[in-house]
Amino acid sequence: MIKCITFDLDDTLWAVDPVVRAANHTLYEWLYENAPLFNKTYQLRDLNTLRTEVLLQQPDISYSVSRIRMAVLEHGLEQAGYTRGEAQQLAEQAFSVFYQARQKVEFFEHALAMLEALKAHGYLLGAISNGNADVKQVGLSHLMDFQFSADSVGVEKPDPLIFQHMLAHTQLKPEQVIHVGDHPVHDIEGAKAAGLWSIWVNLKAMEWPDTEVPDAQVSCLSDVPQQVERIAAIKRARL
Repeated sequence: MIKCITFDLDDTLWAVDPVVRAANHTLYEWLYENAPLFNKTYQLRDLNTLRTEVLLQQPDISYSVSRIRMAVLEHGLEQAGYTRGEAQQLAEQAFSVFYQARQKVEFFEHALAMLEALKAHGYLLGAISNGNADVKQVGLSHLMDFQFSADSVGVEKPDPLIFQHMLAHTQLKPEQVIHVGDHPVHDIEGAKAAGLWSIWVNLKAMEWPDTEVPDAQVSCLSDVPQQVERIAAIKRARL
């Protein structure tokens, strides 16, 4: 039987770009008040340049959006004229401001109702994400039973290890789990490489790329429960 449904978060249950843009503006306003040398040196658009510089220096943190963000802030603050100690302290405070703002998401239509329907059906629900949204802070603690992120595991999807951590936690076999996500490689290829079933969330009517096809796809989140039941029926027929 299918016992567990896992979900990507960003761009699967909500649009991430507006969230990050708003969080960046909140961050920049805080820096204006608390670290004025940074704002005299950099504009918001310069964050991408700082990110590139940081990843050239520290490629080992590329899996973690949180560690990258912290390193970008420390690097930028130090370059702007703060001492290393001041930069580290300010970066920690600034990251906390950004992180809290980053949790203010607006769910896609039908997202919550879909999760509630699956929960009511008795499925175990969890999140597997490369981002740093927190299911508790975005308001999903009553629906999600667990969360695994690239930050917590040390690798990002499509690495099978992040899915294997979930399987070890739930004590389930791969064929008992369906992963739902928007990214053809991170979510669909990653899930299938780990032996999971997969549902592609294709809200923008994109053409499927030349990669391994998902077991199902939806153009509206309200269709996810139906596709879960279809996959469950296929699995039962194979027994």
